[in-house]
Amino acid sequence: MTAANHIIYEQPLNERIRTFLRLEFLFLRINKALLGDSEQENRDVVDNLLSILSVFERNDLKSEIIKELERLLLALSVLEGSPGVDSEMLEKLLFELDQIIDSLHINKMALGQQLRDSDFLSGISQRSSIPGGTCAFDLPSYHFWLHHVDFATRKRQLITWSGQLSHIHDAIITTLHLIRKSTVFSPAIAVSGFYHHNLDGNQPNQLIRIQIPSEANYFPEISAGKHRFTVRFMHFDIESRSQQANEEIKFSLSCCSI
Repeated sequence: MTAANHIIYEQPLNERIRTFLRLEFLFLRINKALLGDSEQENRDVVDNLLSILSVFERNDLKSEIIKELERLLLALSVLEGSPGVDSEMLEKLLFELDQIIDSLHINKMALGQQLRDSDFLSGISQRSSIPGGTCAFDLPSYHFWLHHVDFATRKRQLITWSGQLSHIHDAIITTLHLIRKSTVFSPAIAVSGFYHHNLDGNQPNQLIRIQIPSEANYFPEISAGKHRFTVRFMHFDIESRSQQANEEIKFSLSCCSI
């Protein structure tokens, strides 16, 4: 993740946020691939849709998403009437969360069930686990669709498939946006490339974010638990194993909890 002249590294602090970040990554790849019209970009959309379906195989994922949204709704509702809070913006946000939760409750189907019911996508999914398994001789129907169906028709189909996951996309993007915005970045220093931080166990800690300059030749390795986390800044070297920096490193830190 990049922000202006900085790179942001994130570390989830629980399995729920870990799954949400993976889904966000896949949705972002779909959105980018939908901007193009090449065979590879069409394949990228399909591949990432199938990866999302793999994540959806967790039977409890829908209830996990709803629980997280309801938790955020409750946390934000407490702010109503508080001094310094933009009541109009808060009301709009609470309404948006209500709408997303309602859409998840109304849709009684399993996550991604419409896509799983597609024989065309199922055939691709079955071959995807084999290296090169989606090439032309393995999936002639896929080859035909990519090369003989006109672009406009393919694009409409890709948008339709992606749209069937829009309620999940909205839930994930909104949840992560609120979590990220719950805390601002503050300056921190890693002595000899090492930083240690204790977490308040009474806070609903969700996500650690570290921001460094984009031109820096080091990256953070984050090890996190429920009560504390450590950061080791490593100098990048593509030819050999990365080594921990031995100098003082200034960076920006955000421990998101809401």
